[in-house]
Amino acid sequence: MNLVLWVVVVLLSLLSIGGFSKEHSRPAVVNIGAAFTFDTINGRVARIAMDAAVEDVNSDASFLGGSKLVLSTHDSNYSGFLGIIGGLQYMETDTVAIIGPQVSGMAHILSHLANELHVPMLSFTALDPSLSSLQYPYFVQTAPNDLFQMTAIADMISYFGYREVIAIYTDDEQSRGTMTALGNKLAERRCKISYKAVLSPEAFATNSEISNELVKVSQMESRVIIVHSYAVIGLKVFDLAHKLRMMGKGYVWIATAWLSTVLDSTPVSGEVAKSIRGVLTVRPHIPDSKRKKAFVSRWNKLSNGSIGLNPYGLYAYDTVWIIANAVKVFLDQGGTISFSNDSNLNGAGGGTLNLGALSIFDGGSQLLRNILQTNMTGLTGRIAFDSDKSVIRPAFDILNVVGKRYKQIGYWCNYSGLSVVPPEILYTKSPNRSSSNQKLDRVVWPGQTTVKPRGWVFPHNGRKLRIGVPHRVSYKDFVSRNETTNEIHGYCTDVFVAAVNLLSYAVPYEFILYGDGRKNPSYTELVRMITTNVFDAVVGDVAIVTNRTKIVDFTQPYIESGLVVVAPVRKLNSSPWAFLRPFTPLMWAITAAFFLIIGVVIWILEHRINDEFRGPPKQQFVTILWFGFSTMFFAHRENTVSTLGRIVLILWLFVVLIITSSYTASLTSILTVQQLAPSIRGIDSLITSNDRIGFQVGSFAENYLTDELNIAKSRLVPLGSPEEYADALRRGRVAAVVDERPYVDVFLSKYCMSQVVGQEFTKSGWGFAFPRDSPLAMDMSTAILTLSENGELQKIHKKWLNARACHRPSSDDSDQLQLKSFWGLFLMCGIACFLALIIYFCLMVRKFKRYFPEQSEPSAVQRSSRSVRIQRFLSFVDEKDEVSKDKLKRKRAETLPRDEGEYHRSPTGVQRTESGTYRDGHYGNSYF
Repeated sequence: MNLVLWVVVVLLSLLSIGGFSKEHSRPAVVNIGAAFTFDTINGRVARIAMDAAVEDVNSDASFLGGSKLVLSTHDSNYSGFLGIIGGLQYMETDTVAIIGPQVSGMAHILSHLANELHVPMLSFTALDPSLSSLQYPYFVQTAPNDLFQMTAIADMISYFGYREVIAIYTDDEQSRGTMTALGNKLAERRCKISYKAVLSPEAFATNSEISNELVKVSQMESRVIIVHSYAVIGLKVFDLAHKLRMMGKGYVWIATAWLSTVLDSTPVSGEVAKSIRGVLTVRPHIPDSKRKKAFVSRWNKLSNGSIGLNPYGLYAYDTVWIIANAVKVFLDQGGTISFSNDSNLNGAGGGTLNLGALSIFDGGSQLLRNILQTNMTGLTGRIAFDSDKSVIRPAFDILNVVGKRYKQIGYWCNYSGLSVVPPEILYTKSPNRSSSNQKLDRVVWPGQTTVKPRGWVFPHNGRKLRIGVPHRVSYKDFVSRNETTNEIHGYCTDVFVAAVNLLSYAVPYEFILYGDGRKNPSYTELVRMITTNVFDAVVGDVAIVTNRTKIVDFTQPYIESGLVVVAPVRKLNSSPWAFLRPFTPLMWAITAAFFLIIGVVIWILEHRINDEFRGPPKQQFVTILWFGFSTMFFAHRENTVSTLGRIVLILWLFVVLIITSSYTASLTSILTVQQLAPSIRGIDSLITSNDRIGFQVGSFAENYLTDELNIAKSRLVPLGSPEEYADALRRGRVAAVVDERPYVDVFLSKYCMSQVVGQEFTKSGWGFAFPRDSPLAMDMSTAILTLSENGELQKIHKKWLNARACHRPSSDDSDQLQLKSFWGLFLMCGIACFLALIIYFCLMVRKFKRYFPEQSEPSAVQRSSRSVRIQRFLSFVDEKDEVSKDKLKRKRAETLPRDEGEYHRSPTGVQRTESGTYRDGHYGNSYF
């Protein structure tokens, strides 16, 4: 029993010792450091926020299990060297994590030390995109880095339709990396940085240097300017720009997040407000929450009203909590905060620099994993990191400076781009980055205008636009030089001048001829000279084709164009059967059939009442044929008596009139108009043949025929003028010529022995060529559309190209008159004949029943065949109407019963029998 008690006591003692050891394995303090320039706006705000966060963490002693979080701060005082020294000092003093540094230059250096000593570094202001690379695994950015900020600005540039921007920035590592990111994002949207105005770092930039750069900027084409710098330099830029009158209408100024920080944290004087009026800026988006509102309400007490709160203060607060949560998890996992000597630094402790004092944080890798696995809600919203160590759901507010404050015109988030809806709402929907979904509210631009600036002007360097013009030797109506005055004029140049005159700004330009004047120049080479900066634009009869659009931008086409085939024409050989050609065989057959049908229908309708349609069978058959075909010449001599017959005949004569008129016109055309040679039907027949094909020198037709249609070059014959076209076609040197429609129209207006064969086999147009992404191309396109809408374009066309081309019908069988052109007439006539026969048949049946009523007869007669009655009906129909009436009278007289012979006198004095017959034998209801 005593042994058992002794064992229990020993176990309890051991457990007590283990529990005591476990309880006291947690350190009394956990050291973290912060390296900032605390005299800057972000430095001052960050210090207050971090102190508040440390106080909040330590207010709950159980949070770290009795450990206390201790924050040590180091002021780098605008010096990169002092910032590095501060980082080294922290790594000598058992610091588990460092907040900072403030700028990317120091971050790049200290990150190498952090990698070696396994001390995580967290920064919400050193946001160079390159710091998120795998090269710096121990460096974590707790705010959206500048890659996302530049993406937001690039989306704004694209949204407003600008293509070129000027960047003003300080020459340091953070700004250089940021500008590289901006250039890449702009390039993705077919935009670019046309000029970079680089300023000295903050301590060295002078007003003179800034002014000189601004003067250079003012002389450039782009009027969209992005300013990325520190607050002191940025405000100097805007102040000097205002004095140089660069903050007025026509300019677009965009500042990065530094400006929103200034506006949120410091009061703005009247002079500063004037210099930044109309500027666009961005600010990290912080969603509203109760915790955020509570902290904002505490801020005045925390800061004693010395400075305003900005988003980076909230990120500073959350950064402390990120470290505290990671340390808590680390300690809860049984981690021990311990440091060991770096074997790589052994022997480096001599001299003044005691590098041997630097030690490795043994739990650094685990603490880093805990930081990157953070999933909590802070003042800035949900806090978590993606696989690239970037904060999730980066978003920015888009602000427009108005007066001393700003108004919010929208949001940007990496999820759906620009929007007037808060990102928190967009996250609940499917992403939509379509251009139609990108929206911002109205902007008040510099100069206090709501009209969006054009974003560019012609540079004030006194140089005119160099407009390349082809020096043509043929088709000079399109573009040519007046040998007397040396002026360049023509259809193309007149369209260009008219479009330029519609622009809201002056465009200084000069036409420069390209070519030797002996043959037409190569248009592909002319367009390519834009890319080598020989010409600023090309004006002329330049076709918009694929290989050219890859190197330049074209305006809206000002005239339609396309390749067509021109072939010679000749008279067709005479034929004894030419009179049959106007109609197709089916049309002839249907027409002949209807002549017979009309003859038969009229005979049926007139046979009983018209003596001219009676007689022996042979005579009646001849009458049918004669009457039907004589209507072709309106020469029928038989008169129609019945109403139905007259209606049918009138409709048929109308049909005959249309058919004979069409036949006459078509036959006249066939016998008098020249026709195409039947061997050439279009481009397909040319491809399959071995005939030689002509093309215009300098045209893209040569490359198209060889590259796209695989026609051998040996078959192609270069021709330089319309005269050469006509001569080559007449002499048979070429079977056809392939050229663009506008040239062909001019050619055919003078040479009528040729004609276009088939359809256009390419669709394109002529436009003016400009460098890629040139804003002038867009404005000129708008001007060309205006010319088209107001009729001015047509007037210019009429002035230069009003000649009338020769149009010939082709010999294709499709030009014959076909049944589909007349089936409506035949259908109308057929329906009339059918209805007339139906009505006539009904009348005959009615008459037959009245003339031969069914009466009660002996049973033997009732069993007689139905065919007898049908035969009687056919005989009735064939009889003349008067004969049928006489027979009816006699029959009625014979069948009257003698006991019914009494008759009565009618009120009119006519005597009538009781059976209903009058004394003269007529039946009382026998007329129709």
